[in-house]
Amino acid sequence: MFDPVPAARPASGPAPRLSRALLSPWSRLSLLVVVLLGAASTILLFEPQRLLASGWPPELTGGAAAMVFGLAYGALTVAFVPRPLLNIAAGALFGAQTGLAAALAGTVLGAGVSFMLGRVLGQDALRTLLRGRLLTAADGVLSRHGFRSVLALRLFPGVPFAAANYCAATSRMGAPPFLLATGLGSIPNTAAYVIAGSEAASPTSPVFLAAMGFIVLSGLGGALVAWRRRHRLGRDTPKD
Repeated sequence: MFDPVPAARPASGPAPRLSRALLSPWSRLSLLVVVLLGAASTILLFEPQRLLASGWPPELTGGAAAMVFGLAYGALTVAFVPRPLLNIAAGALFGAQTGLAAALAGTVLGAGVSFMLGRVLGQDALRTLLRGRLLTAADGVLSRHGFRSVLALRLFPGVPFAAANYCAATSRMGAPPFLLATGLGSIPNTAAYVIAGSEAASPTSPVFLAAMGFIVLSGLGGALVAWRRRHRLGRDTPKD
């Protein structure tokens, strides 16, 4: 009685083919590379981090200033500006408490933006490159124990901030545990740098010396943890 409805055929022609090409994993990865190179080039040319440290508008104060700083902090970390410099600037501009709040907000914001960029634009293509033993093992650890692993990376900074963000993005780790682990794990080292920045005018004060001592010890601890984790990954990964 009723004729069967013919199955829809994939659209053909130059426009659909162009659309599929533009949305392919490698095209999205190329777009991610272009975005990151553009951001890094902008930072090198205009050096907006100097504005945070020495050219802050005097009329911008209080909570509004801390909010603007947090937004700028997040954008600069996406563009690979080192967080220690921004943390010191936060302490110098706003003091220990407000500076810590602004720096942590910017840290989580920058990590979230990097994570989403890597997940949306780079994950599909980058996962096809995970053939090396260490890369495969790291992907497995982040996928199974993401919160614990990211928390350790933030507590003992042996891996660059941006590298950890994009590595987590290519794994199967979810965004909420990644952001929570980033926020919690970043508190100690961020606080140390912010306090050092707030006490930079008194480099012989006990508070400044304690903050610098913590930074040195955490750096040594991070190097030790990274060395042990690398050897453990290499030992536990099955050989071909």
